[in-house]
Amino acid sequence: MTTAHREPYGAEGAPYALPPRTAARERARSAPYFFLLPATVLFVLFFALPIGYAIWLSLHKVQVKGLGLGSGARTEIWAGLENYTDALTDSELLDGALRVLGYGALVIPVMLGLALLFALMLDTDKVRLAPVTRLATFLPYAIPGVVAALLWGFLYLPDVSPFYFVLDKLGMPQPNLLDGGPLYLALSNIAVWGGTGFNMIVIYTSLRAIPAEVYEAAKLDGASPLQIALRIKIPMVAPSLILTFFFSIIATLQVFSEPTTLKPLTNSVSTTWSPLMKVYRDAFGAGDIHAAAAEAVIIALVTLVLSFGFLRAANSRTKQGEAR
Repeated sequence: MTTAHREPYGAEGAPYALPPRTAARERARSAPYFFLLPATVLFVLFFALPIGYAIWLSLHKVQVKGLGLGSGARTEIWAGLENYTDALTDSELLDGALRVLGYGALVIPVMLGLALLFALMLDTDKVRLAPVTRLATFLPYAIPGVVAALLWGFLYLPDVSPFYFVLDKLGMPQPNLLDGGPLYLALSNIAVWGGTGFNMIVIYTSLRAIPAEVYEAAKLDGASPLQIALRIKIPMVAPSLILTFFFSIIATLQVFSEPTTLKPLTNSVSTTWSPLMKVYRDAFGAGDIHAAAAEAVIIALVTLVLSFGFLRAANSRTKQGEAR
């Protein structure tokens, strides 16, 4: 018996054909999807579904029928955009938004300015104990926000604060940092103290990625360390500055733990001092979960619009600079 000679795939004169699919090849092709499955499940369960449920709650409201207290007295009905209309015309929510804008105007420039300054100082050749300095600057970020707010809250209290004791011994005035206008400075100080280290690490990592040849060429041209910092380092870490500014906007609009923690220590912090505090008050204090859901959706949309609007503006300016 003779067997027919078969030309190899792709040989001259032989038709090209793909090798048959095997079970091993099918498993190899589906392997990435199995690795993505846990992250996809977690994303759907703890991100997508809660957002969808919040939107669904925001489009409904509870209608009370009669004076009875039975199960039929309270009925959930379709409200459409009524909750959103009420939220946008709520003076407490608008006042909280204005307070947060003033808070952000203090926090973001100071925090990012200090982060950039510390990163530039750590990137110099003359700095000593750089690892210890980096750790000391980053360490406040590792402390939870509630713990940091409690720590600074007790330092602000005249009865227990060592600062007030020193001021009293020196015969200097003792301002109340938890009342009126100084409250903004007290809250801003907590945010700057805790967030500067994280932003410094991001900027410092970007600085370390700059090739050493760039600095050597600048030194050969006679550039001073200050000129290198202003004309080379800062422009080259602009993407990191944009990223840290983006994160700072999100954190500022969602400020909650610091004023909530300081609230028992002063009467100047109301339950609606920030928009998220009002959402918490309405959901768990007033029991109106539908109005709170609408407010939360509005805050999320405002954060999204401001953040991506800033990113688009920054990207357009970057492209214009590259075109020049």
